[in-house]
Amino acid sequence: MAWLVLAISGGLEVVWASALKASDGFSKPLYSVIVAVAAFASFWLLAYAMKSLPLGTAYPVWVGIGAVGSFIIGIVAFGEAASPLRLASAALIVIGIAGLKLAEG
Repeated sequence: MAWLVLAISGGLEVVWASALKASDGFSKPLYSVIVAVAAFASFWLLAYAMKSLPLGTAYPVWVGIGAVGSFIIGIVAFGEAASPLRLASAALIVIGIAGLKLAEG
C-alpha cells in the first residue's frame, strides 16, 4: 500500500511542477492554486508513505518519479528538447528508481 501511495505522491509532484511552469511565475491564478493544492497533497502522501518506507528509499523514488514525469511533460506539453543524451539521462533515473524498489523487496 505504501508503494501505491508513494507513486500517487510522485504523480502529484509532476502535477505541481508542471502547473508551476504553466503559472508563469505565479501570474496565472488557476495554475497557482493547482501548484499549492497538488504540492500539499504530494507532501502529505509522501509523509504517509514514509510511515512504512525508509527515508533513503521513499524520498529518492519520489524525486525520481517527479523528475522523470516532469521531463516527459516538458517534452510533450512544453516543447522541450528530447535529445539522445537527455533521454539516456532520464533512463538512468528510471533504472535507479527500479533498483531502489528491488532493493527494498
